[in-house]
Formats: sequence, C-alpha cells, structure tokens
Amino acid sequence: MTTEFIWQVPTAGDGRHGDAGQTRRGERSAHERAPFTEGVSDPRGSRFNFLDHLHQIARAAELSGFDGIQIRNDLQGEESWIVAGYLARSTRRLKLLTEFEASRGSAVYAAKNAASFQRFSSGRFAWQISQGGGEALRRRHGDFVPDSDRITRIGEFVEVAKGVLTQSPYSFKGRFFEVLEGGFNGPLANNPVPPVYLSGNTTEAYRLSAQWADVHVLDAVPVDELKPVISTLQSLAAGHGRSLAPGLRIDILAREDEDEAVHDAQRYLAQTGRSVSSTDPVVAPNLWDGFAGERTGAAASLVGSYAQVAERLDEYAEAGVSSFVLAAIPHFEEAYRIGEQVLPLLRSRTAARASQAA
Repeated sequence: MTTEFIWQVPTAGDGRHGDAGQTRRGERSAHERAPFTEGVSDPRGSRFNFLDHLHQIARAAELSGFDGIQIRNDLQGEESWIVAGYLARSTRRLKLLTEFEASRGSAVYAAKNAASFQRFSSGRFAWQISQGGGEALRRRHGDFVPDSDRITRIGEFVEVAKGVLTQSPYSFKGRFFEVLEGGFNGPLANNPVPPVYLSGNTTEAYRLSAQWADVHVLDAVPVDELKPVISTLQSLAAGHGRSLAPGLRIDILAREDEDEAVHDAQRYLAQTGRSVSSTDPVVAPNLWDGFAGERTGAAASLVGSYAQVAERLDEYAEAGVSSFVLAAIPHFEEAYRIGEQVLPLLRSRTAARASQAA
C-alpha cells in the first residue's frame, strides 16, 4: 500500500521561529506600523495578506515532496473550502484534504461543490469531515444537533453525497437529509468522489469509518497503543467488504540532533506559558503529549533528530499507518525542513521494508 504524507495548512494564524505567538503572517492593516526600524519601509503595505502566506506554505509543501496538504477547519479561521479553491490554482499535484463539519449544510450542495472542485483541480479534492466541538461551541455557530447524533449525521452526509455524485436519479430519506430523484447530469456527472477522511476514538466512530471512510485519521499515541485500534478498524471494514487505510495526525519538531530539538521544544513551551519541569510530557521515545495541540489540533508531537523522527514515523508505518497528516510551527519554514530532511529518510526506510516483504 502506498504511504502518503500530508502537510497541514493553518487557517487561523501561524508562528515564527523563536516566537510562539500566533500571528496572521503576511498581513497587516494600512494603519499598522511596519515591523522595521525607523527609516526602513515595508513596500507591501496592505496589498499582501494571510492567504498569500498560505500560498507559500502550499508551494513549500509541494516543492519539498509532500503528497498533499490538509486545510484545517477552524471556526475562527478562514473558510477551509475557500482556501482549498485558492490553493488549487497555485499547486499542480497536491491532494487538497479539506476539513469541515457535516453541519456545513446540504449534503447535495456540498457534493455539487465537490464536483466542481474535482473538475478544476483534476480530481485532487478530498474531504476530512470532523465531528466538531462540544454542543455549546457548535450552538454558537448555529449547529444544534446533540453530540449523540453527530456520528449519525456524518454517516448520512457521506451516503447522500456519494449517492448524488454516482447515481441519477437518486433518492434517500434519513433523519437529517432527504433527496427525491436527485443526482447530477452533464458536466457534474461522473466526477471522482472525493476520498473521505474521518476520525474519532470511539467504537461508534470506528464503525462509521468502516462503512464510509477511505482513511480513518487516528490521534497520536504510542505505537503499541495504536496497533489494536488499527486491527479493530481493519476488521470492521472487512465486515463491510471494504478496505480502510489507517491515518495518523501528529506534529513534528525535528532538528540536526536531539538536544537541539529538545531545546527548541522547551523554548516553545516556555513562550506559551508552560514548562517541562513540573509535568514530563514524554510518553514514549521522542513522543511528547499535547505540545502544540491547541494550535494545530494534534494530540502529540515527535521531538528529536531527523533520524529519530524518521525512525519513529516508520514504526507507525510498520504498524499499518499509510496516511500521515503532519504539522509544525511555523508551517512555512518547517515544510521545507521536514520535506527535505525527514521525508527522504522515511521513504527510504518504508521502501526498504516493502522490498524485503515482496
């Protein structure tokens, strides 16, 4: 099975090396003082914005060898579908893994949008449908579906979207969606169905992915804890006569040697008001629990040398993970670092193991 490496594109701000503060890089108002010393001007003014920074991240990911980008869903960030459309034109081959919630609205309208995305991106569009936050947070954004119904709604959303993309006429009646003799014809018909990425750490979420997902993205935990979950996912998918690719969402902080990586990790924690002296975040070799998750959404991060991080990622690949969604702050500079220093080592290891198994 081919292993893919996807780099995250943030939608609500990024950071800089040596500065953990969250900023909308590339963007300042016309009334804001230029970030230079007296007498040195900023010729950009307000002509550049945060979307230009996201363009740089996508190009960095493509040029440094990633297979795709994940456009994160953030309720306080730029709209992920809009960002995907913007970046589709500035990239040539990257998969556009676009995260959103099933509360987005009509599954039929989402499918129609997807058909157009597939047409102008040459089939590079992919869906990552998330469950969203808790009820209180979702209600602030107009979503009043109880937490207990989120899984059911996602299942109906995917079923209806796939139905209208592949059949005409298509009818469906469920709890959350209803279609009567729908489906697309003409240019919108017979376009590739976006690969579906789902997530969740419950048996109900695993069952949903087994029936509808192409990839189930797991939170980062020690590899030994992940192996039984991967086995469960694959067994459930086999029960539906399907195959399912396990994915992993994990952050990366890789440097020339481990001491440098730990130093930079401790600096980041200190700048965000945390310290490693009171609570040891290391839960497995090179695996730090939490870390930058409040900014990137990852449950844990690998911290170590390039060789160590490649080895740890290869252990996940050997356990069955075939889709890696990676991130680091700052996303732009680290895309080059990880793409040029870690991915070649990792691909070499996975290729050697595949050759031995053949």
